[in-house]
Amino acid sequence: MMLKDKVAIVTGSSRGIGKATVLELAKHGAKIVVNYRESDKKAEEVVEEIKSIGSDAIAVKADVTRPNDVKEMVRNTIEKFGKIDILVNNAGIIKPKPFFELTVEDWEKNLRTNLIGVFLCSQEVARAMSERKKGKIINVASIRGLPHCGRKGIMDYSASKAAVINFTKTLAKELAPHINVNAVAPGFAETDIAKNWDEKVRESATKDTYLERLVQVKEIAKAIVYLASDDSDSMTGHVLVIDSGYSLK
Repeated sequence: MMLKDKVAIVTGSSRGIGKATVLELAKHGAKIVVNYRESDKKAEEVVEEIKSIGSDAIAVKADVTRPNDVKEMVRNTIEKFGKIDILVNNAGIIKPKPFFELTVEDWEKNLRTNLIGVFLCSQEVARAMSERKKGKIINVASIRGLPHCGRKGIMDYSASKAAVINFTKTLAKELAPHINVNAVAPGFAETDIAKNWDEKVRESATKDTYLERLVQVKEIAKAIVYLASDDSDSMTGHVLVIDSGYSLK
């Protein structure tokens, strides 16, 4: 088990990519902090699923945009498990809206979650990691943050994910040599939202990729496991694109 006794915080992990990630980390032996903001029930269900795998887990309700919430989440983690080895900044929001309808409030809400939340969690967790001179931080970006892949209708989201990519590369320099910082940039993925797409939308999304398939959330989770493991010790500041070839276009 490549992550045996490692301790991981995964933000926004009561569903979607975050849930797939905590389950995959747990399968490899990691102890998990399931962070969530809304549904106690969903978070506890994920905790029970992790325990059924044979690993340990707790659910911690925290809004990643609030500094005190983040500090309390880190405190609770160390109190329970004694350390933090892995941070996965997964929490994020997306709300499509045409450019001329975007407001300052839309931008602020998006950036607070997708960027400031990543900063706050990284800063607080890195303090704890620095004391032990070891740790892995993995940010969940998006292909929409790549230079040529921004998409109309989600300008604020695309910009925030581009910022996360740049943040990843800069933080890798700041925290070297003891803490590795990398990112994954998923493309169209088979999330709960995607399962509700009508057939035309699904067909269009699939045809936009060279491999003509949507990315499975488990594939994203497995990439995160790799970046969290000792096998990636020589990687930092890297963005791992997982998009079935979409960004090659």
